[in-house]
Amino acid sequence: MTNIAIIGLGLMGASFAKKLTHLNYNVYGIDVSQQTIDKAKELKIIVDGSTNPLDVISKCDTFIFCLYPTKILPWIEVYQNDIPKNSLLMDISGVKTNIVKPIQDVLREDLELLSIHPMCGRESRGIEFSDETIFKGSNFILVPTQKNKNETVEAIKELANKMEFGRICTLSIEEHDKMIGFLSQLTHVIAVSLMNTHDNAHLVEYTGDSFRDLTRIAKINEDLWTELFIMNKDILLDEINQFIDSISHFRDSLEQEDTQEMKRLFIQSTKRRDKFNKTDAKKR
Repeated sequence: MTNIAIIGLGLMGASFAKKLTHLNYNVYGIDVSQQTIDKAKELKIIVDGSTNPLDVISKCDTFIFCLYPTKILPWIEVYQNDIPKNSLLMDISGVKTNIVKPIQDVLREDLELLSIHPMCGRESRGIEFSDETIFKGSNFILVPTQKNKNETVEAIKELANKMEFGRICTLSIEEHDKMIGFLSQLTHVIAVSLMNTHDNAHLVEYTGDSFRDLTRIAKINEDLWTELFIMNKDILLDEINQFIDSISHFRDSLEQEDTQEMKRLFIQSTKRRDKFNKTDAKKR
């Protein structure tokens, strides 16, 4: 891994480019926007870049896909024959089930796809919001399959350490998508639903930290997250249904003025959050 191509120089792609450039890798950029390529050159986070992948592909041995999920497979189908032999491909998509296997099914035998998921980001989008510090201390998930070499997995763990990620873990495709369905996607559904419950221009005048914290992630990229939700639909629907059951139970307890059950739920949630905080602090 010496010459790395970043495909898609949005928030995440440009953040990768900044960090990898500062780690002295030769980073090249591919993006549909010439303005974005020009900005990346201006920021000196890429050696070179182009809106035409063929101008860049032959110069690289590693390819990091920071595209919307539905764009990755078509890109590979069009350009994989131009990718140098024995190159490594990585996608950073937020879902894996409907991405990894379809890509591996069409991928050239000498090319290797290792799916990764850096658990970081911002509510804003675009190269102007890129920030290499978002990786520091964040969780980094590898999602290898039987087609991945052990030495490749170890090399990417080493790269994650260089990039100053915090916890580095390995999950199967199924484990990843189940976990993401609860920890990330469901939380976004809740934030969006809460923000859409009332339309009041004066909310900011009355709010405290609870509303502000709960709705931070309601500022959302509608194109990207629609794709992610659809690709993980079955798992996310199951998580939503479980949440509906939970909130319905709380509503019923309130309606019946069942103070004992309400207190039990408060105590249970407090204990679970305390356990989460202790475990989180211990592993940092």
